[in-house]
Order: sequence, then C-alpha cells, then structure tokens
Amino acid sequence: MKNIAWVSVVLGIGTPVWGADEPPAFPVQPYAGVKYQYRVTADPAEQVHVAFVDLANPDVDVRVSAAGPDPDGDGPYQTILQVPSVIAAREHFEVTVNGDFFAARKTVDVEGEKSGYVSGKWATVTGPAVTDGVLWAPTGTARAALWLGAHKTPHIAMVKDAPVEAIQVIAGSHILVSGGKTTVETESSFSRTRHPRTAVGIMGDGHTLVLVVADGRRAGVSVGMSLSELAELMRQLGCQEALNLDGGGSTEMVARDPNSGELRVLNHPSDGRERAVANVLGISIRGSRRARVVTPPIVEGDK
Repeated sequence: MKNIAWVSVVLGIGTPVWGADEPPAFPVQPYAGVKYQYRVTADPAEQVHVAFVDLANPDVDVRVSAAGPDPDGDGPYQTILQVPSVIAAREHFEVTVNGDFFAARKTVDVEGEKSGYVSGKWATVTGPAVTDGVLWAPTGTARAALWLGAHKTPHIAMVKDAPVEAIQVIAGSHILVSGGKTTVETESSFSRTRHPRTAVGIMGDGHTLVLVVADGRRAGVSVGMSLSELAELMRQLGCQEALNLDGGGSTEMVARDPNSGELRVLNHPSDGRERAVANVLGISIRGSRRARVVTPPIVEGDK
C-alpha cells in the first residue's frame, strides 16, 4: 500500500528555489482560479505536482503556445525550441507545462545533461497544434489531443483534422482515461517503464483542467510512473478524461509566485536543467502581478 502525503507549504519570501528533497515553497491556492498540490509517496518513491485550473473563472485563460517562430516558412519545420520558463515569461503565463512530443533538426534523442534539445533548434511537433484558432502543426494521422473551443470547454479525443470550432489544440501520445475508466495500453515498453511524465485531465464538472507533472529517474526520491500508474493517478484526482503529454527530460511545471510575480520551475527536470521544447500549455490569470523579466534572445544554434 502506498504511503501518501499531500504537502501544503506557505510561500516564503526570498525562497526562489527548493532543495533536492524538500517540498516546493509554493501556495496551495496561488490564484483564485488555480489550486496547487504537491504529492509525495514512499513506495514507490514519487514526487508529483498538480495544478487544478477552473476554466469557468472569467479571469482564467488557457493557450497553446509554440516555443518560437517558424524558422523556414513553407519548409518542414514549424518552430524553434525554447525552455518553458522563457516561453512562460514571453506569453505572460502563470502556470505552464511542457506540451507535445517533438523532433528537432540534427538532434539525437539523448536524455540527461547530454541532451541535444537546446534553445534555437528547428523543430516539429507530432501535432496537431492550434493556437488562437490557427492550425500551425497539421498531422497526417489521428493523435490523442486536448482541444478547447471559444467558451474554453475542454475535450480530449483522437484528432486528425482539428475541429472547426477548436481555438486551442495540443497533442500527446495516449488517452489515459476516458469516461472515468483507464484506457491506456500496457504492452509497449514506453507504457510499462517508469519515466518522468506530464499529463492533462478534465474533471467530472467539465470545466476543471488538471495539470500533472511527475518527476522521475531519481532512485529513492522520484522514480517516475508507468502510463497505467499515471492513468490511475488521474482517476484518483477526479479526471473523467486524461491525456499523456511528452515526458522524460521535457517534463516540467513552471509557476508564477503570486507575491513577487517571478516564475519558478517547481519540479526537478531529469536532465538536471530545463529542456528546450517545441510547445507548451499555458494558463494566464488576468490581473496577476508579473515581475519584469528580461527574456534572453533566442540563439539559433545548429539548424
């Protein structure tokens, strides 16, 4: 039986980061439309960050953002990679998680410090992806995806041609939960092996998004989750529908300190640093305090 503890920590002024085995100093309810929970289990060792986002709150907006501009016009690439904290600063997001799976030009898929997924690389997402009603990443085959219409009503479904009413679309790999039941396959190594994971779900009320980031690859501290374990967690959190997003070294949750307005990475990315990604799912809250952030320019590396 898992030894589960939900940890609530009051934000400490002047605490920009948290130690390797300490809970993040972040408020349980940083914004009126957002609740945050930090989940620790001992067997297996897990550290999980959860954000509940009330889309019925008129001050809450959700947006899919490409990491950067299209680098080659009508060419095969759609964006350039950037780390989530820089994207969040640019887009004025209060909560951000990494998005879709992607491929980068001249980059071997390597985990850890040697990962070649760095800012400036030309990239494509698995897709589909829609931002503000504009399809910028079409796909030839149906993909598991989250999409939202004009009234922010969320849906999780297999999507090939983005629905005409879709304003935001972000894709992942597997539908984890459908109709309140686990639906993920368990045959592949990708599904069975514990990895850092990112997921998004929809609660039974139909208007609460659940953003989940599970750290991994840290023996005795946070081992990660299989897709079945992730699906079960999403069900425990009240999700009727849930989608697996990109994981591994891409797994990240960035949140804005409501007191200082500064952005902070809440989890421990398994590369040991932020990994540059191709798109993110971001939440913005009208009226939030936002610190002035000098965003470093995008360095176009090995194209």
